[in-house]
This record gives sequence, structure tokens and C-alpha cells, in this order.
Amino acid sequence: MKKTLPASMEKLIADINVKLGNDDKLIKMFENCYTNTLDTTVKRLDDGTTYVITGDIPAMWLRDSVCQLRPYYVLAAEDEEIADMIEGLVRRQMKYILIDPYANAFNEEANGNCWEKDETEMNDWVWERKYEIDSLCFPIQMSYLLWKNTGRTSQFDAEFVEAVRTIIDLWKVEQDHENKSPYNFIRRNCYFTDTLTRDGKGTLVKSNIGLTWSGFRPSDDACIFGYLIPSNMFAVVVLEYVEEIANEILGDKELAKEARELADEIRAAIEEHGTVNHEIFGKVYAYEVDGFGNYNLMDDANVPSLLSASYLGYVDEDDEVYQNTRKMILSEANPYFYKGGVAKGIGSPHTPINYIWHISLAMQGLTNKDKDYKKEILETMKRTDGDTGLMHEGFHVDDPSKYTREWFSWANAMFSELVLDYCGYTVKR
Repeated sequence: MKKTLPASMEKLIADINVKLGNDDKLIKMFENCYTNTLDTTVKRLDDGTTYVITGDIPAMWLRDSVCQLRPYYVLAAEDEEIADMIEGLVRRQMKYILIDPYANAFNEEANGNCWEKDETEMNDWVWERKYEIDSLCFPIQMSYLLWKNTGRTSQFDAEFVEAVRTIIDLWKVEQDHENKSPYNFIRRNCYFTDTLTRDGKGTLVKSNIGLTWSGFRPSDDACIFGYLIPSNMFAVVVLEYVEEIANEILGDKELAKEARELADEIRAAIEEHGTVNHEIFGKVYAYEVDGFGNYNLMDDANVPSLLSASYLGYVDEDDEVYQNTRKMILSEANPYFYKGGVAKGIGSPHTPINYIWHISLAMQGLTNKDKDYKKEILETMKRTDGDTGLMHEGFHVDDPSKYTREWFSWANAMFSELVLDYCGYTVKR
């Protein structure tokens, strides 16, 4: 049975319907996708926190849960219950980070459920313990955006400060992963992207060059080279958020100074070690590097991605290196850029060859100022829903009835955000 929708959401949907004119299918898809997360994945718990499953997997990813609720910021300024729901998610995320800052996905309660029995320091709260920088970035981003879109600051409590200090300390440790990190991860009898090499330590990286290490990508696939540039970019952005929060809300000069210094250090390292002079596109950002001179030129559909660098706030949309990078990754120079009879766009090594992701299509639209371009992307998304009225993970470039993940709340949310953006509703940051 469908939940009763908040009045604020009903009102917004009605306004979007008017702005989309007579495009009946796009209107119906927006209604389906925008209500889907609230209707099917969100659970308010007795302690006032919020638990959000990813869709067809009964666990909460730190990353996905933030992205799933992001389109609701446009309601939160006027709807206190929506703002409470978002704050409840912030509070649950901070609790999880303090349980295990290396984990990427958690159970609703300490029930011992997990994806696999991996060789790492598991506990009963943890569904999966793949360390990904972005899993720590997104909760900070959500806390900050809740403030900027509603004026609310009650989420910045003692537990938030403790979690943020835990994150900063971890990122500093992972600047010297080889010598200081306690983390390792081994999954037996699996595809190679689901485990780390060298007895769970991951491929060797050069220590103390300013970048912070990540075991896995936002796709949950293992990094080829441990310095994942899009995730380091995201770390810079949220550290700058922490500085602002510490100065303006917490009055904590020490935390502000620590966040600023680490942000500056990582940013300088990205610009020094994370860029490559491409013979065709000029200076571009690499997807991954190891600090020894090896690099990986590609982009993955999952956020953070190189495509999303301006969306996240690391660079302006007009930045020359970003634009060079964008041209590269939206071409066949990116091994995961696919072209077919119904669409072209970025896929992922996480899914089959020739499968484009709806998340990456939405990101193309959200990182381009041109309204006609946004509409073109929406038209592509409209004709590739596989006649389900919802978004998927990946779909085949020639046949959108072939897709992965029938129920993927993050993709529905990204589509909804692009529709909102096209209609003039943007998330403040």
C-alpha cells in the first residue's frame, strides 16, 4: 500500500506537471521516481533517526541513502517533517560512522546480516566493510545542505563533531596507507574487483604525497590505483564545509583550522599528482593515480565521478581542466563511454559492456547550464526506462528493455533531481 504523500510533495508535483506541459510520460515518470524513495525505502525509527534501504538490497549504504533523499531538500525548507526525516538520517549516519568509519553499508540493527563473510574487522552492525572515501563525505554533505536549504543547525551536535573528527583522523592515516593504516579487506572466491590485492592491503601507493587512499570506488569495485581523484575532490569540498560549520555554528577554531589545512593539502596534491597532459584533450584529471606516475584515464557512472566534479563543488562548471576532462570522458577515450541505437553515455565496469547508467545521464544534464541540453538528456532517460516508468542501474545501448536492477532508488532520485533542475528547482549549496 502506498504511503500518503506529504502535502508539500503533492503541491510540488502539481507544479512540475504544469511546467512539463503535455509530456504525459515524463510527468508520470517524475511522479513515480520522486515518490518512490519516500514510499518504498524510508523508515523512521523509534529513536528519531531515519533508515533508508538502497532498493532491492535490504541494507543502508551511507552514500546511496544521502543521494536518495537529496531531491527532497527543495521541500525541506517549508516542510518540517521532511527536514526531520533528513536530520534523522544524518543522526543515524553519524552513529554508524562512530561504530566503524571504514564500513560502507549497515544493518538497521546489530543482527549480523552481511553481504559476505569477508576477512576484515566485521561486527553485527556492518553489512559490508569496503572502505570508500565517499562514504564519509556524503554524511557531511547532507548535514551541510540541510543547514543551507532549511537554516537548521540542530544536526551539528556533539556526536556530529566526534564523527567529523574521526573522519579527519582517518583521512590523515590513509595519507600513509602503507605504514599507518589498520585496514585490510579480503573476499574469497569472488570476482577480482570485489577484493583487495596484497593480502587485503590493495595495490601499492606512494605515501605522504597529500592524497588520501581509498580501497574501493563508489561502485563498490576495488580501485586499480589507490588514490581515487573524484573522491579526493569530494573530500576537499566537505572539509571546506566542515571549516564553515566550525567557524559559523560551532565556534571551534581548532576544528576549522584542521579541516582547512587538510583540504588545502589534498587540493594541492590533486592538482599536482591527479592531472595528466592528454595529447588530444590537453590537461585533464585522471580517475586514479598511485603517486609513482601511474594513472587511470576513465570515468565511472557512480558519484563521485570526474563528471560530477562541478556538481559537487570542487570546480566551477567553466573550469578549463574540468571542461577538458568532460570532453575526454564523454568520448570513446573513456573505455566506459558507450554509443548505441537508443543512447550514448557513461557506464561502469561494475555492469556489462554497452550498459549506460541513468545516474551518469542525469549527471550530464546537471553539469550543463543549457536548458535544451537538459531536456535532451531527459528525452534519452524517458525512452530508456524499459517501459517501467522508473530508472535502472544500467541499460543496453540498443535495447533498454535489457537492464540491471529493476529497483534502484538512487537512479530514481537522480532523474528526479534533473527534472527539478530543468523546472527551476535547485538544491542550494
